[in-house]
Amino acid sequence: MHPQTVARVSPNRHCPPHLAPPDRTSQPSSHSTLPTTEPKPRLFDQVRSAIRVRHYSFRTEETYLYWIKRFIFFHEKRHPADMGREEVGQFLSALAVDRHVSAATQNQALNALLFLYRHVLALEIGWLDDVVRAKRPQRLPVVLQKHEVKALLDAMEGEPWLMGHLLYGAGLRLMECLRLRIKDIDFTANQIIVREGKGNKDRITMLPLTIKTALREHLEQVHELHRRDLACGFGNVALPDALERKYPHAAKEWGWQWVFPAAQISTDPRSGVRRRHHSYESVPQRAVRRAAQRIELAKPVGPHTLRHSFATHLLEAGYDIRTIQELLGHKDVSTTMIYTHVLNRGGKGVTSPADRL
Repeated sequence: MHPQTVARVSPNRHCPPHLAPPDRTSQPSSHSTLPTTEPKPRLFDQVRSAIRVRHYSFRTEETYLYWIKRFIFFHEKRHPADMGREEVGQFLSALAVDRHVSAATQNQALNALLFLYRHVLALEIGWLDDVVRAKRPQRLPVVLQKHEVKALLDAMEGEPWLMGHLLYGAGLRLMECLRLRIKDIDFTANQIIVREGKGNKDRITMLPLTIKTALREHLEQVHELHRRDLACGFGNVALPDALERKYPHAAKEWGWQWVFPAAQISTDPRSGVRRRHHSYESVPQRAVRRAAQRIELAKPVGPHTLRHSFATHLLEAGYDIRTIQELLGHKDVSTTMIYTHVLNRGGKGVTSPADRL
């Protein structure tokens, strides 16, 4: 298949067996009798509720629940309300000393426990100065040369080929690419609006001209898939925050659909609603890995490597650091400055004394 050829959707309008209309019979009756007094929710249910009220992602919800459970089991199933600063410090120190976790993993556990105490138990445990900190390594990101990027993308095809061009050509993070909606691509202005990026911030980046035609063809196939889903009683997507209640019909509108929908209908783990999610992370991850193997690329690469390469190549082209910061969506310019170190590594342009012998 040519790299610019996207997968075709069958024009058959009949619902396949796995796309049966949603079952309405299991919905609870609106006339059911509710108990006059409700029992206090369990701790994990309280955590879930606090997370969802703040519109955190499902991934964050899973991560926080995982670390809270680990914390409870570490202290032999004691309730967190009966513990505090000392127990939290012991747990975090054990992660660094005994488990040898990375600094990022330890911070992840700390954030989960701070959330638990502040927003669920309404307790302030203070700052943990005596925690043994996992050492944060100072590593430079892996960056591909331009010819390596071209070879990698040429070894991909279909939807992953489009995703790869958006990661490299627009500097998107992987989840930002997968969560793109139709309405956020502006073919006239040649730009992409990234909604609710890292830090819950919106930003604007460029739409690579090289994929405009292929992307239009891809969206035609996605549109046909959407029509089929509507005919089968589906076609609705998850909407951010409370939009689904405010605009009950928006979830089925074309503009809100995913640019890269999943291949199968699935059940939403939060609401239990069956619908088509966006494509999974594993799709571009496997595609990049296989493409790297195909071209025998020795560097360790993943989808995020293309974003690193995007920033570095813009710096090489002479664009200023503030512009690149805005395109990447970095909160602090110091985060973007790492790419200046990539350009200067190894004394680039300096002749080795061994070459003078």
